[in-house]
Amino acid sequence: MEYRTLGRTDLKVSAICLGTMTWGEQNSLDDAIEQMDFALAAGVNFFDTAEMYPVPPRPETQGRTEEYVGEWFARRGKRQDVVLATKVSGRSEATGDWKHLRGGPRLNRQHIHQAVRDSLKRLQTDYIDLYQVHWPERTTNFFGQLGYRHKEQHDLASIEETLGALSELVKEGLVRHIGLSNETPWGVMEYLRHAREDDLERIVSIQNPYNLLNRSFEVGLAEMAIREDVGLLAYSPLAMAMLSGKYMHGQKPAGARLTLFDRFQRYSSPQAVDASEAYVLLAKEHGLDPATMALAYINSREFVTSNIIGATNLEQLQSNIASIDCELSAEVEQGIEALHQRYSNPAP
Repeated sequence: MEYRTLGRTDLKVSAICLGTMTWGEQNSLDDAIEQMDFALAAGVNFFDTAEMYPVPPRPETQGRTEEYVGEWFARRGKRQDVVLATKVSGRSEATGDWKHLRGGPRLNRQHIHQAVRDSLKRLQTDYIDLYQVHWPERTTNFFGQLGYRHKEQHDLASIEETLGALSELVKEGLVRHIGLSNETPWGVMEYLRHAREDDLERIVSIQNPYNLLNRSFEVGLAEMAIREDVGLLAYSPLAMAMLSGKYMHGQKPAGARLTLFDRFQRYSSPQAVDASEAYVLLAKEHGLDPATMALAYINSREFVTSNIIGATNLEQLQSNIASIDCELSAEVEQGIEALHQRYSNPAP
């Protein structure tokens, strides 16, 4: 396993991060424990979860994923071996009111302090290594939106208030470091500006989508990630498994996420399907497993700190972790770039 420094901290995290969002919906507690055991044994020391998991989000299951992680810590006593990341939810037009989360989640001081304490209880730990803002409270282009359309909003929790509350958690010792998710270049720079000007905690990472169907991170955020040491934690690296080839030619495997849940259409447009099949064919032409090729490409980008993989069974997990040992040839990379020119970000 390869290890990389998380921002400007002294933490070394595995270049492969174990994602957890299916645990409690598609995966049982026993499945989750089996995956955590396997991942840690394979050198993965970085686990990522969120207070809203599992997905699809439902009041009946909210928080169950964190509970599974907490149960593993209680059974195995391995808390010190893991860099643990979780996230706080805020208000969003994209997600709805979510009254089951604190009556409707916000990113103000009161909600953030309550959220972290609730997460700590479910996780059965007294600290979180990386606490992330799951998405901006303001309306902006995330969750599949490339274009920005401005909307005046006067009742938002400000970035200054959010960052101030997160900084208080660090001072209390409940959180070691803080990060962002689904954020834009403007948002990143605002968090950095307030950290600098107001002597608040500095963000160390950004968790955004990044895969062969969506390389929009490269446009404005990759330079920031490198120059400001705010590395990418890449989520959805297989574009919800579209890049694995399992959905080729309209297949709908039993138990697969896109088979079970209609809400996951982000990577299923006609353009995305065409692009996915082209990348799968490219991998096969070079004798590569399509998922391995797609993950290896993410692993090799200099602005990526860690690649967040998710699996519903051990076979997938083993294959995904093994991608760290795959080095793509110049010919394969040229093929990927040629396809990127033909299918430029078909699934934002």
